[in-house]
Amino acid sequence: MDPTRRTASKGATVTTTVESHPRATLRPPPAQQVAADAAVRRRNRRRRSAVVDLLTILVWVSAAIAVALYLASPGAHDLSGTAGIVTSLGIVAGLVATDLVLIMLVLAARVPLIDRVFGQDRAIAVHRSLGKPVLYLILVHGLLITIGYGLADGSSPIGETISLFTTVDDMPLAYLGLGLFITVVVTSLVAIRRKLPYEAWHAIHLLSYAAVAVALPHQLSVGSAFADGTWQRVYWVTLYVVVLAAVVVYRFALPILLSYRHRILVREVETIAPGVVSIHLSGRNLDRLGVEGGQYGIWRFWTAKTWWHAHPVSFSAVPGTDSARITVRDLGAGSRRLGRIRPGARVSLEGPYGLFTARARTAPYLAMVASGIGITPVRSMLEDATLRPGEATVLLRGSDADQQYLWAEVGALAHRSGSELFAMVGPRPSGVDAWQSADDFRRGVTLGSTFPHLMESDLYICGPQVWADLVARDARRAGVPEHQIHQERFES
Repeated sequence: MDPTRRTASKGATVTTTVESHPRATLRPPPAQQVAADAAVRRRNRRRRSAVVDLLTILVWVSAAIAVALYLASPGAHDLSGTAGIVTSLGIVAGLVATDLVLIMLVLAARVPLIDRVFGQDRAIAVHRSLGKPVLYLILVHGLLITIGYGLADGSSPIGETISLFTTVDDMPLAYLGLGLFITVVVTSLVAIRRKLPYEAWHAIHLLSYAAVAVALPHQLSVGSAFADGTWQRVYWVTLYVVVLAAVVVYRFALPILLSYRHRILVREVETIAPGVVSIHLSGRNLDRLGVEGGQYGIWRFWTAKTWWHAHPVSFSAVPGTDSARITVRDLGAGSRRLGRIRPGARVSLEGPYGLFTARARTAPYLAMVASGIGITPVRSMLEDATLRPGEATVLLRGSDADQQYLWAEVGALAHRSGSELFAMVGPRPSGVDAWQSADDFRRGVTLGSTFPHLMESDLYICGPQVWADLVARDARRAGVPEHQIHQERFES
């Protein structure tokens, strides 16, 4: 079938229907430069994988050290009777839980090393996955401690709870920390979080810092595991200090310094489609932000109606010396307010973040699929990447004409780099889990028929999460290796 074509801009051509690529005729033998680039990418991937493996090992080692601290403390544990065994198990559960909470804080601290090798979206995913196990460990800790002490004293669990709360130093703070952590985990459950305004959820989530802080005193004052003057106490306090310092430095101090240094202001707010605005920014030496095409920042606009809400938004163009641009779609009350910001508003920035960049590539070819506002990182990545003619293929997806914002710019960039560009417009088929338009789904269009070198490509996907997951699912079913599939999930 001959695809219908239209001119996007500067001679760039956008194919409005997708045709199959005959692999036998379009697959050229790999050139020397292609092979050399692929070798470099493989080495970079191995290095990142090695660092990820090392960090994973450190997580397990830190949990083991937490247990060893208790076992190595003279007189801290008594395994001679039921009461001692139950109490010791409760203490171990509490130490492991605390260690994992500190790891959660590090994962959410936006440490540059973690972002470079792991990706902030994956770090936050692991952070979330630890929430329930940590809560269970904390509950087990409290339950076993209460039962163990009760067995030793001959008290009931309720009586022992009252006794601990009223007679043991720092135990009220421990119970407060438990209550705060339960609140944070429960409100982070997907079903509940969706019902909460972002501002309310974020304020509640900040209680996790308070929960960690108020839990420390009873760890130091109750029992002898962290007795004053012991190396166990020094290690535990140092661990707290290092983790909290990482949070303060990377989540607060550096963003403040960055924003002060670059003095970012809103220059213009441009409506480019219904419910979609490009926010043009001005500032000092913005090219020194170190932004790679495809990355995003955490943006805060200092106006009366927007200052409390930080927004994870991709750069829709690579910053110049004194200008930058982000593009925002109306996805709720918070993002809707951004379209009404006036020029001159001050802006603070955390970042840039993200592995949705050419740096994460591992394969000789590049395949990019974007839908809706997901076009923004694809557009900036295409602008920033050094590509040979025929190396990249881009597929733009939209439900209707209103979702074709920035397509002309992508067309011009594709034309400049010699990349092939396709468009797929139309609603998805009803009753079917498919990422294609209904027409293309009926025609049998697949990732393999769209991208001529799919198995030898890094596949970058960005768009609505459910849609993007369907694209990734089909890629896996087609046999694309996991390390060649790149998605970015924004979490603040």
